[in-house]
Amino acid sequence: MRFRQKMLLVMVWLLTLSYGVGGVLLIRQNFTSSLYQVENSARESYEMILQTVQLVNAVDIQQDFSSISNALNRLNVVDSLIGMKLSRGDKVLYANGETVADIDSNVEFESVLFSRDTRHLYQIKGLVTTNGKPLELVVLYDISPIYQARDAQVNTYHRVFIVLIIAGGFAAWITTYLMTKPLAKVSRTARALALGQLDARVNSKTSDEIGQLGSDFDNMADRLSENINELRMSMVHQEQFMGSFAHELKTPMTSIIGYADLLRSQSLSGEEAQEAANYIFSEGKRLESLSFKLLDLLMMKKEDINLVPTDMKSIIENLTMHLQPVYRKNNISLQCRCAPGYCLTEPDLFRSVLNNLLDNARKALDNGGNILILGERVKGYYRIRVFDNGRGMPEEAIKHITEAFYRVDKSRSRAQGGVGLGLALCKEIIDIHKGTISFASREGNGTCVTVVLKETEA
Repeated sequence: MRFRQKMLLVMVWLLTLSYGVGGVLLIRQNFTSSLYQVENSARESYEMILQTVQLVNAVDIQQDFSSISNALNRLNVVDSLIGMKLSRGDKVLYANGETVADIDSNVEFESVLFSRDTRHLYQIKGLVTTNGKPLELVVLYDISPIYQARDAQVNTYHRVFIVLIIAGGFAAWITTYLMTKPLAKVSRTARALALGQLDARVNSKTSDEIGQLGSDFDNMADRLSENINELRMSMVHQEQFMGSFAHELKTPMTSIIGYADLLRSQSLSGEEAQEAANYIFSEGKRLESLSFKLLDLLMMKKEDINLVPTDMKSIIENLTMHLQPVYRKNNISLQCRCAPGYCLTEPDLFRSVLNNLLDNARKALDNGGNILILGERVKGYYRIRVFDNGRGMPEEAIKHITEAFYRVDKSRSRAQGGVGLGLALCKEIIDIHKGTISFASREGNGTCVTVVLKETEA
């Protein structure tokens, strides 16, 4: 059974229960009140008749009871009064209307409610003493109209009850339909997502709990879609990585196999053999460098790095001081201007980042040039910028510069010993440090690499 049907049945059941119990209690209360009023009215009428008998008895000293009979005839004008009897012992002094019921009791006042011939009767009996002898007065009232009114109310209530249940059931159906419609939409959206329609959304327009559920479901679907797209992009990157890796292995392996076969199959002069051995050695070193870089990338993703407060000015200035003599031999001016500041880093890894950035800047300078490292504090962050006035990069290359094996100029990079993994490694290290790395460059105007880390106390 569907949730909508369950809600409908529960609502109709509650509606029936509330109408049923409420209607029964209302009719019963109304009937009890009406019966109480009729009984009080009958008692008041009886009290008046009884007082009249006492009064006439006190005045009539002949005791032939003719005056009492006449008075009782004149009082017998109430519509509901259908029977009256006055007696002394077994002798009936006055009787009029329907026969009253015999009640064996010696109490001075008693009332009884009973039925006769589908009618509901109310009888009152009382005693009055005259000249030391008791008289018994019994009066019979027909209170059937009260019961008839109750029956009429019950019949009317039954008709109204049926109409209300039908109308209430229809209203409950509309209500449950409107309440569960968003749930049905969530269900359809879930089925659509399961079938691969990642753009399916609930787009809830209400702000209640069900609307919030729809919004949460859409947020989950957005995140799921992002994860799937990320997985797809990851698979694409992995395929590109494997293709690039295979290509990187192909060239040095071809050279190594070719020169090794040349050494194995032909008799070469000492100079030629030396040249072949040099080629094999250089290509082997390039393969070794490639394996180390790949190992570093894998280790960055698996190891837990311990970060400690590091003096950024000190680490940058020390590295610059050690590299300046080497760069000066290549007609490269390496300068450093850094403000004091502390960041949480792993010093060795961060030196590796700086080394890679400076090495890339060096490779971008064909015939010498200038490299500047600028470190400054900016609103709770420490920003490091590496400037060079080299050949720069096209805008399209900046989007892929941190991808593994990507090189702007492949032939030049190979000639300089690059494998295209340096900036990919830098990005992994910066991510571990919860920092950011960005590039700005223009062909012929140099490049600026910016690294931003959050500052900390010393």
